[in-house]
Parts: sequence; C-alpha cells; structure tokens
Amino acid sequence: MLLNKIQASIGDYQKWLQGLRHHPRAHLWESVEHFQRHWNMDAADTASMFEASFYNAETRRLWHTEHWYPLKMMRHFWEMDPKTVRWMFDDLFNETKEVEGRIGRFLFGCDELLRDYKATHVTSIENNHYHGDFRMIGLYLAFRYPEAYGPYDFEAFRKTLMQLGARDIPQENDLGRYAKVLRTLMVFLEKEPAIATAFRKLLVQPKYFQGKTLLVAADFCTFIGSRV
Repeated sequence: MLLNKIQASIGDYQKWLQGLRHHPRAHLWESVEHFQRHWNMDAADTASMFEASFYNAETRRLWHTEHWYPLKMMRHFWEMDPKTVRWMFDDLFNETKEVEGRIGRFLFGCDELLRDYKATHVTSIENNHYHGDFRMIGLYLAFRYPEAYGPYDFEAFRKTLMQLGARDIPQENDLGRYAKVLRTLMVFLEKEPAIATAFRKLLVQPKYFQGKTLLVAADFCTFIGSRV
C-alpha cells in the first residue's frame, strides 16, 4: 500500500465522518457491545445464549438475508450437538493458534455438522451452513476480539487494496491478511485525532462499544470500497 494514497483516503474519510449526523454503520458498535455483554459459554442453554448474543436495533442483515442465514443454521447445530459446537468456538477463539488453521477447522466442523443435520432431518432442504464465504466467521471474531479483527467483506477488502496501491490483490478469501491490513491502517487512523473526535460525537449512547476496536479501520475499508 502506498503512503500517499493511504493519507489522501484518510483525509477524505475524516471529512465524510465530520459531515455525518448519524453513522450509517453505528449498529456494528451496538452489536459488539451487546455480544460482549451476553456471550457466556458457561450458560445453561448455550443455543439460546448464542442466539441472544447477536442483536442491534437497526438491522439483521449482518447475519440474515433472504438466501443467507448462518445464525439460524448455527443455532440448529448448537441444539443438535452442543459439545462439538462449543469445541469449535473454543478453538476459533483461541488466539494462541494461527487464525488460518482455526478457520479451516471451524469450516470442517460446520461441514460435518451439516452432514449430520441432513441425516437426522431427512425432509430438510438445507444443503448449506452459510459460513463458507467467511463473512460470519469474520463477524464471530470481530465481536469476540474487536481489538484484533473487523467485520469481513471480501470485495471491500480487495477494492481497498486496489485503491491504496497494493501490489498483491487477493483472489480468494484471506481473513488473516485482512486482519493484518486493518491493524496497519489503524496505526494511521489513530494518528488523526479528528477521527476519534468524530466517533465520540457519533457514538455517544452507552449501547455503543467504547473499547479499543478495529471497527474504525473496517469502516474505513467500507468507505473506500464504496467509492470504486
């Protein structure tokens, strides 16, 4: 990525933020706060806990659209085999291991659970667990560790790298590299105090997450990607 392109884009992003009265993606900060308050692997009913951890007041499109509903399928898996699903999430959230391996094992677990689900629900038409595009896995990681990951959008990631002059543009999902890029961009974003000031004005309610987060860098990527 080229320094002059990063700095120019940050300047545009700062002006955009300062012109907002309401941030169009404020629901992400609300969702992270809600998840942080409700995620509890020791809950008596882990399936209900899992579903209750996802919430915001504006949209469900982060985890449910007409033809994409990973949260619903994972709720089925929790009800069917809670021990396996707990192991999958414990492993996914284990930051002592490489993220690529954790994602691979999580997807393998989803594939196996879908096979078992179809075997016990022979009339079901479900043939997808909806985690293969990494969007929901990225959301799990971003909600659990907001200081280390951000919501994942492959096309926005690619467009950001192209706009910022990166040489190696990914042709397939690479959530690990995406997280590294967000961390790099966050270093530059944190050098602009006006950006932090803008967010303090936009996210004043206690329902919004106030801790250290890469949501700002992910939002920056979405902003850049939307201009292509």
